[in-house]
Amino acid sequence: MTDRRDFLKLAGGLAMATGAGAAQATETEPAAPAHFAMPRNLTLLNLRREGGYGLGVKTQEGVLDVTAAGRALGLPYPADMDDLLQNGKGEVLSALVKASVEKAPKAHLLDDASIAYAPLVTRPEKIIMMGFNYKHHAEETGTPIPKNPPLFNKYNNALNHHGGTIKLPTAAAKEFDYETELVILFGRECRDVSEADALDYVAGYATGNDFSARDLQTLTSQFMIGKTSDGFAPLGPYLVTADLVKDPNNLRLETRVNGVQRQDWNTNDMIFNCRQLISFASKIMTLKPGDIFYTGTPQGVIFGEKKPRNERQWLKAGDEIACSLEGLGELKFKLV
Repeated sequence: MTDRRDFLKLAGGLAMATGAGAAQATETEPAAPAHFAMPRNLTLLNLRREGGYGLGVKTQEGVLDVTAAGRALGLPYPADMDDLLQNGKGEVLSALVKASVEKAPKAHLLDDASIAYAPLVTRPEKIIMMGFNYKHHAEETGTPIPKNPPLFNKYNNALNHHGGTIKLPTAAAKEFDYETELVILFGRECRDVSEADALDYVAGYATGNDFSARDLQTLTSQFMIGKTSDGFAPLGPYLVTADLVKDPNNLRLETRVNGVQRQDWNTNDMIFNCRQLISFASKIMTLKPGDIFYTGTPQGVIFGEKKPRNERQWLKAGDEIACSLEGLGELKFKLV
């Protein structure tokens, strides 16, 4: 259990990290707002609350309800994860965590069992997806190893949460499949960034699933219609801040369907690593705080099985999917 001294140390480290302020602007890097600071040294949740969303900070003693703490202490607080990231409220969160620990260390803690999770973000400007980013996945599907990152997109209607459900669009499709992926969440605006600097723009990382309808994905030359049905982008349960992830390209990744392991690999096998993906995308478009980037899935998907498609056991209503990235938490959802 985390005692008050450890919690204060955590809050103090956050304050030190976020107190550095915005980086100096360069010709290729837009200036951040004067109040800008990304969150540090935290595991964050987005909560469903009556009338909207709220932010949570996970500790070993429970989850700090940021909204309740802010109201009780009369301090400003980020309304939710999007507010935190898009409006640069890292310093605001740091001050609130510190005050909560000092004045009421246990007064606003939620029990894990009582939490209603929301998608980690609910209104990003962009949801960027990466296809065929693991060599063996490309090979299992008979796809040439890409020379450049094949990017596509989902929309906000696809966002889903830990413990959520996906209502399968069976009127349009029947070949449903999982894709567990490392997800990048941005905390700084970036454009034309180098690979060397790319990770400096990351607020944190999360577990995600690029849920897919393969018959729609292959219906035309474009992936999008097989990827963005309602609920097809589960994300969570946590955003682990970037400073706590030593190397995003050395994390074990797993998928289990009804308790049976289907994927077990490592992000060190990406064809294009996280630095390369961010740099590449930033030369095409401006990446905004709160945007998310799904980085691809390894081999082990149903789509890659070496048997006729009509003989494969595609996912169906009642199936339960569990996805995990090392150190980022387990994301679970059910199909109906």
